[in-house]
Amino acid sequence: MNAPLRIAGINFDHMHMGDLLRMVHEHPGAELVGMCDEQPARMEAAARNFSLPAERVFTDYRACLERTRPELVILCPAAAEHGPWTQRVAEYGVNVLVEKPFAASLAEADAMIAAVCATGKLLAINWPLRWVAAYVETKRLIDAGEIGEVIEFHHYGGNRGPLFHTAGKIETTPTAEDKARSWFYDAARGGGSLLDYAGYGATIGTWLMNGRKPSEVTAVVDQPAGLAVDEHSVIVCRYAQGLSKIETRWGTFTDPWIVQPQPRCGFTIVGTEGTIAALDYAATISVQTRARPEPTERAVPPLEPPFQNPIQYLVHVLAGAEFERGPLHPEIARIGQQIVDSAMLSARERRTVPLVETAA
Repeated sequence: MNAPLRIAGINFDHMHMGDLLRMVHEHPGAELVGMCDEQPARMEAAARNFSLPAERVFTDYRACLERTRPELVILCPAAAEHGPWTQRVAEYGVNVLVEKPFAASLAEADAMIAAVCATGKLLAINWPLRWVAAYVETKRLIDAGEIGEVIEFHHYGGNRGPLFHTAGKIETTPTAEDKARSWFYDAARGGGSLLDYAGYGATIGTWLMNGRKPSEVTAVVDQPAGLAVDEHSVIVCRYAQGLSKIETRWGTFTDPWIVQPQPRCGFTIVGTEGTIAALDYAATISVQTRARPEPTERAVPPLEPPFQNPIQYLVHVLAGAEFERGPLHPEIARIGQQIVDSAMLSARERRTVPLVETAA
């Protein structure tokens, strides 16, 4: 048997770090060798939950990397700091998993790709919706030709807000002071619903569209009085074969992992021969085809190892399996970032813009 993959978690800005470290803790082929954050209090729960001794808990990332010698580093910084953190850890010749979004800009994403590529290691961007069985089954049906060629996708994504839950989806009740302190509400650090959630629709949508790119993007945002960032955005992408839509929302009536809000969070896929409606965390998907036009509910098969979460998957890939051209792959995630950059430009300039092709 191969030795367990040595993994460290660095920077706890995003609450998903706790979820990712739990996946490491539970995987027999992985070992959590260290964690690091400049604010020790943010690591206390994880260190306690995963029985990590004090000598493996750091506030200096260099000491963490030098003493624990991980093979894979998980990064969860604020969105606008993905680039600098990826470049810092890439200097140590490690594989890197960055929690979504890819980056705050295409220029930052390209710098991340270049930094890791120069070391010959792997860069992966985790989109938690990639591990929702309903979307995996949707992709399988598309690849099997069940609905013909995909010509449209429509995504509605979001939740009550990023401060209403912590790692493990533990509910909290944020205050105005919490918003004032949080990077999620700081434009300079990559806050806002568009950057937080449009990447889901753009990247998963690109995967379902088999890597096709739109030609132009139109976006509008709603920025409530007193906030520096948006909490609602609507993005329309023009493809050669039609229009697709991505909508992001902080402030849904309920959180979709507990009770689906209305509008419901999920994807609707339109093909030349049928349609698929798939919702976040749903046990079934609804399918129409020309042979059977009435919507039919189909059970979603459960995901099996090593395809249940990003840690399982990367342990599998780093043991020699193929790194699929899917949402975690920089090639597909970069197209998603192009769409997000274009949407941000469109919203800022209040006009339709061509797809941003190169980093500014």
